[in-house]
Amino acid sequence: MNETLQTIAKRYSCRNFTGEMPTDGQLQAIAEAAVQAPSAMNRQPWRVVVVKNKQLIDDMQAEGMRVLGSLPDRSGYDRIVSRGGKLFYNAPCIIVVAIDTAMQHGFEKIDLGIVLQNIALSATSLGLGNVICGFAQLAFAGAGKEEFKQRLGFPEGFECGAAVLLGHAVSAVNPHEPDKSKISFVE
Repeated sequence: MNETLQTIAKRYSCRNFTGEMPTDGQLQAIAEAAVQAPSAMNRQPWRVVVVKNKQLIDDMQAEGMRVLGSLPDRSGYDRIVSRGGKLFYNAPCIIVVAIDTAMQHGFEKIDLGIVLQNIALSATSLGLGNVICGFAQLAFAGAGKEEFKQRLGFPEGFECGAAVLLGHAVSAVNPHEPDKSKISFVE
C-alpha cells in the first residue's frame, strides 16, 4: 500500500487533544494543502482561517454549547457533555473553512468537503490528531454570529461551512472499521 493509502487508512476522528499547538510549519503546510483542493469550475468558494487564539476558540466553544443546549433535541448536547463538555475537545487550533454563500450552484458544499478532507489527511500525514467538526457552525448560529465572522475575518457574503480541529492526540485511536459491504462493482 502506498503512503497516500496508508494515511487514509490510519486517519481517525481525534476527540482528545493534549492542548499542545502544532508548529507554524505544520499549520502552513496544512493550510496550503487545503487550498490545493479542486473545486467546481475552479471557483474556490472558500476561505481557510487558521485559528490559534485560545480565547477566540473558548468563546466559539461557549457560544456553540449555548446554542446546542438550547435546541429541542438535546441528544447532541448530552453527547458532548458525556465526553467532557468540550465542543472542541481541548484542540489548540481550529481551521475554520468559510464558504461563499453568493455561489449557490450546489457545488460549494462538495467543494467544502474536499477542502476538509485535504486538511484532515494532511494533518494525519504530519502526525497530528484531527477531527472534522460540523459543530463549529453552532458558534455562527446564535446571537454572536456577526461578531465571530468579524473576529475570524470572513469576507462579506461568507458563512461558516465547517471546521477541522487540530492538535496532538492524547493517545492514538484505531480508525473505524470500514464496512466493505458498501462497495459494489458494476460491469
